[in-house]
Amino acid sequence: MLLVAKKDGIRNLLGLGFNFIAIFMLITMMAWGIPLLILLPIFTFIILALSIYMSSDDGDTTNIAFKTSLIVVFVLGIFTIFVQYIGQFQGFSAENADELENLSLAVGLNFSNVAISMMAISMLGAVAEAAMAIVANLFEVIEQDEAMTLNQFQAQRTMITQQILGTAINTLFFGVLGSSVGLVLWFVRLDYSLAQIINSKLLMADVASMLLGMLGILFSIILAGHFVEKKFNLDLTNK
Repeated sequence: MLLVAKKDGIRNLLGLGFNFIAIFMLITMMAWGIPLLILLPIFTFIILALSIYMSSDDGDTTNIAFKTSLIVVFVLGIFTIFVQYIGQFQGFSAENADELENLSLAVGLNFSNVAISMMAISMLGAVAEAAMAIVANLFEVIEQDEAMTLNQFQAQRTMITQQILGTAINTLFFGVLGSSVGLVLWFVRLDYSLAQIINSKLLMADVASMLLGMLGILFSIILAGHFVEKKFNLDLTNK
């Protein structure tokens, strides 16, 4: 990052460091027993702000990306609570039994809240990245053609949306697939049935996080593109 982006790379590295500190503080405060409904909105705002505003100094781009990310994460945050209620991904699984045999499970934590936090945090990066990517690309297209009409912009928006959507979802899918290879091999070698695999907390928690991330990417791209188009149309009207 330092070799390629130079000063921007330093800013991005600082943002990464601050986000690490923020997540560490979130985990610590959860361990102290502070309610999730207080912690998660605060730290979601902080993490998104650091991720977006530390990655670019273009005010229009970052403002639209940040607004989009907040809306998408808020909506999917509510959906995450519903997913956790249906899936019951909290706690430990049978595959963890050997590691936990000599340990006490009376740690005084609501593991349902831990599962919700895990799914919410895992989608923040995907949402922020997708929003920044579509907004930056659309503004670049507008800057390159000052005589662009609204119809031309909409055609460009559709093309860029398709490209970013496919790439971002593939990246998320293969990331989750790669992290779950060992678990899948475990299932195969121990002859797990399909029902056992579907009811595995470890695997289904990763799948749920992946699907939420994919929805976040989809909604971010659509909503961010709408905001940029609205601003572009307003600028055309003012001309």
